[in-house]
Amino acid sequence: MNTTRVKSTLAKATLLAGLISGVALSMQGCALLAIGAVGGAVGGGTLVATDRRTLGAQTEDREIQVKAKSRIGESLPDQAHVSVTVFNRRVLLTGEVPAEQWKQKAEEVVRNINNVNSIVNELAVQGASSLSSRTNDAYLESRVKGALVGEKDLRANFYKVVCERNTVYLMGLVTRDEGAAGANVAAQVPGVDQVVKVFQYIKPEDAQALSAAAASGASAPVVTPIDDNPTVGAVPDSSVSSKPLDGTSSAPVKNSDVHPGNPAPAAK
Repeated sequence: MNTTRVKSTLAKATLLAGLISGVALSMQGCALLAIGAVGGAVGGGTLVATDRRTLGAQTEDREIQVKAKSRIGESLPDQAHVSVTVFNRRVLLTGEVPAEQWKQKAEEVVRNINNVNSIVNELAVQGASSLSSRTNDAYLESRVKGALVGEKDLRANFYKVVCERNTVYLMGLVTRDEGAAGANVAAQVPGVDQVVKVFQYIKPEDAQALSAAAASGASAPVVTPIDDNPTVGAVPDSSVSSKPLDGTSSAPVKNSDVHPGNPAPAAK
């Protein structure tokens, strides 16, 4: 079987696994929405599905992702397996490349795309992951999403979950407390080797303003992440304290290494 057919088969199988996981999560989410509605009538609380990004940011994220996937596919060799995830103009690169030069090339390609504010390059220099590994990653993603949905004090839709080789990456616009809580939940899911936080942090008052806008049906206001200036290098996070689940050790949690992108110039 030639390389093109192998890649096509892997892509179809991974897509199928993702679709199955997405359907399962959607069904779970629908049930919780119904429960939330009943709870709202009785106890005053409802589960509101919302996205903290503005509509403009969501649109740009989709455009950036399409461009990045296309250009990386054209620029890197067939042996590379690169996944692109975009949230609030922050680009996360995961997967495998055959050499360090291709890891840097992928980041360079993304940096040349307009409106990319920052890049988290988590590409591993090694052979491409197997079909079974990617299928397991899709399964773990669904497990983590389900665990977040199951936490009554968390809004699962505030978190974007990506899994690669048993490592879970968490993206989203969250407060530091929300980020730590979400990371702890993900770290306790069996099978997760490590949790990497790729969050953009917002102030608690901004989170309250976003929640108020969602409850009233208004558009999400523009909030500026408090870590808007990218830093290079891992930053220890003493606020994270993973708790064991049923006697099982939790996965370690760390912050991502964030590199500058190609943001749009500030309006005058």
